[in-house]
Amino acid sequence: MVNHIFTDTGSSSFTEFVRSHSPDLLPGRNETLATPVGDQIPHATTIVAAICAGGVVIAGDRRATSGNIISQRDMEKVFRTDDYSGMGIAGAASAGIEMARLYRVELEHYEKREGRTLSVEGKANRLATMIRGNLPMAMQGLAVVPLFAAYDPDVDGGRIFSYDVGGGPYEQRQHHAIGSGSIFARGALKKLYREGASPEDTVLTLIHALYDAADDDSATGGPDVIRKIWPVVAVITADGYHRLPDEEVGEFVRTVIDSRTNFPDGPIAPLR
Repeated sequence: MVNHIFTDTGSSSFTEFVRSHSPDLLPGRNETLATPVGDQIPHATTIVAAICAGGVVIAGDRRATSGNIISQRDMEKVFRTDDYSGMGIAGAASAGIEMARLYRVELEHYEKREGRTLSVEGKANRLATMIRGNLPMAMQGLAVVPLFAAYDPDVDGGRIFSYDVGGGPYEQRQHHAIGSGSIFARGALKKLYREGASPEDTVLTLIHALYDAADDDSATGGPDVIRKIWPVVAVITADGYHRLPDEEVGEFVRTVIDSRTNFPDGPIAPLR
């Protein structure tokens, strides 16, 4: 067995480097499925994100489903991709987790080779290329649709990018949601979102949005008080990527549940 040491990878892209030397190691390479897998594998669902004062907040529920079966109650769907960005995944869970891990290595590889980080637009475009490379698998039921959120020092604020299975990206202003419960989460965000709100108030808004999504979409998991399974929430600002501890998220969830005791459909937005 021969061990190769690469002193020059030839590219600032880790994905391109692997594609040129060991393409079989990339997701979706040399893999063909006789029939679309459809609901046979676990799927991740609802991810939400919103711009806040000085940054952006991204959050996701914890449920993974296989058809009408709950396959996992505490799945991680929100991932740190570098010090100032993160992504949430909706779609085929296994492919999404693999893509998130590879994307993190992609950004690390670029930074080590070039001695600087990519711009936010560059990060969004690199992720778009990876999604496009997964298109053959997406056509067989292994689609992954991420939501990318980052702090941009050029604007001293947060930015959000969504994608389709062909890549994208599409920058979203203020807030966005993806996944099977996104239509209900977006309705809540339109009602509750306030431009310039603090990170804490924005976290509360996103948890309300996930609660509404779980209320109407069976594939989206609501807060599990008995098992103490809460949404994954991360705040990204000039101080970096910070995932909120479960205990802190639990306090936000209890605030939402307490308010829903008297108003089951959530807070009422003012008309003026």
